[in-house]
Amino acid sequence: MSRTKQRRVLVTGGAGFIGSHVADAYMAAGDAVWIVDNLSSGKRANLPKKAEFVEMDIRAEDMRNLFREVRFDVVNHHAAQIDVRVSVLDPAKDAGINVLGLLNLTEAAIEVGTSRFVYVSSSGVVYGEPEQVPTPETAPKLPMSPYGVTKLTGEHYLYYYRKVRGLEYVALRYSNVFGPRQDPHGEAGVVAIFCNRLLKDEALTIFGDGAQTRDYVFVRDVVAANMLASNLAMPEAVGLDSRAFNVGTGVGTSVNQLASALEKVSGRAPGRDHKPERPGELRHSTLDAGLLRSRGWAPAFTLEQGLKETFDHIAAQRAGASA
Repeated sequence: MSRTKQRRVLVTGGAGFIGSHVADAYMAAGDAVWIVDNLSSGKRANLPKKAEFVEMDIRAEDMRNLFREVRFDVVNHHAAQIDVRVSVLDPAKDAGINVLGLLNLTEAAIEVGTSRFVYVSSSGVVYGEPEQVPTPETAPKLPMSPYGVTKLTGEHYLYYYRKVRGLEYVALRYSNVFGPRQDPHGEAGVVAIFCNRLLKDEALTIFGDGAQTRDYVFVRDVVAANMLASNLAMPEAVGLDSRAFNVGTGVGTSVNQLASALEKVSGRAPGRDHKPERPGELRHSTLDAGLLRSRGWAPAFTLEQGLKETFDHIAAQRAGASA
């Protein structure tokens, strides 16, 4: 879209899996992009070449100075502690990053007049084990981990900042995002884990009966949601759900189905290793993204297309590393 003025965009966590793809998209749209990342999990190799990179923790005092110097028009906040297990073991660490880090950014954004704040929330951890599947934004919020609590707390803070201090924000509640650059570690990394095991001709590990389902959405479709959220005219805030959009396909895919799809894409089937069910794991998580669809977004990639691109990317990386 044409603009009279180039926007100054900050992407936190822009060296990470999803954040780096989002930063690429802002660059392609003609925006000037700054990336803040402490590289605790992000990688320099993911950084867009023409973006301004600042290695910094989102909780740092210098963050305010960066905002004063650049005066960001848009903040896209992907930096977070995302591992549920870490949040359970160390809730204070989780809250420090996900709550205090967010507050550092929001206070800075309000000071310089940032016009749009895009916040990455989550679906499975916010809704818990929902009664309604696919799950709409209006479903009860029943987080069952400190990580889920901090993500939901972030939405509550942003709602306050909108109602009382005028900060324009949009919250995106992601389902299970997959694609190139995905880290095999963490909760959503099963696609990358399976790809790596297939490339090593190792059996795919499946916990329990493999019938548990997730809503797998390709990273390029998630990027499109972020670009839409950065420009979308929003109504007056009348509750958390008036400023939140689910980002998912609405299709539940079981672990067994995912394994079969990747075996087909890769042309490999080294077998499956069934292990006991993991306690506390959600049984089903699928999103109703009808609200975002009504604003013009729709997934453009099938599961098979996304898996093929992801597998090919990981295969090329492994080939390059061993060359």
